[in-house]
Amino acid sequence: MPTLVKAALAHVQFETIHPFLDGNGRTGRLLIAMILQLEGVLRHPLLYLSLYLKQHRAEYYRLLGQVRTTGDWEQWLGFFLEGVEQTSTGAVDTAHRLLTCFNTDSEAIRSHGRNIGSVLRVHAALQARPIVTIDRICEMASMTFPTASKAIDVLTSLGIVREITGKQRNRVYAYHRYLSVLNEDAN
Repeated sequence: MPTLVKAALAHVQFETIHPFLDGNGRTGRLLIAMILQLEGVLRHPLLYLSLYLKQHRAEYYRLLGQVRTTGDWEQWLGFFLEGVEQTSTGAVDTAHRLLTCFNTDSEAIRSHGRNIGSVLRVHAALQARPIVTIDRICEMASMTFPTASKAIDVLTSLGIVREITGKQRNRVYAYHRYLSVLNEDAN
């Protein structure tokens, strides 16, 4: 049986038995990602159909009910596969936009001319975790506080990161261009 069909069937069957008082939807959606990962379709459980199912909630519930009452698996499978296609296409588009953002920002850093190595290391750390403190950057990039702080200053002057707390101590910095790409997708 094809893996996507297996995931679709497992999801609808899990939602039909509804074993928990709370969290059935979240667990059912995680089940999809886990099956795709275990079957080798995904290296990491990164396919989240939640937004698609939320946007099409009425149709989702209607089709779940139809499978239960009339055994109409075909419409359910079509709906599910359409969701996988839309979600996958969106994820690939987001990944391309993030790579473009990372490359554009790397070029801006390289053209800055000062402390390029440490600034690029902090930039790489921000790609893994776009909201951080300088202490966390020190851990992630294996650098001293003064070095990380100077690198953050460069990234701030280039408009790549912003301080988001307004505090003098324990500041938090956000890779706002990265977050802007993600925010565009959420809307």
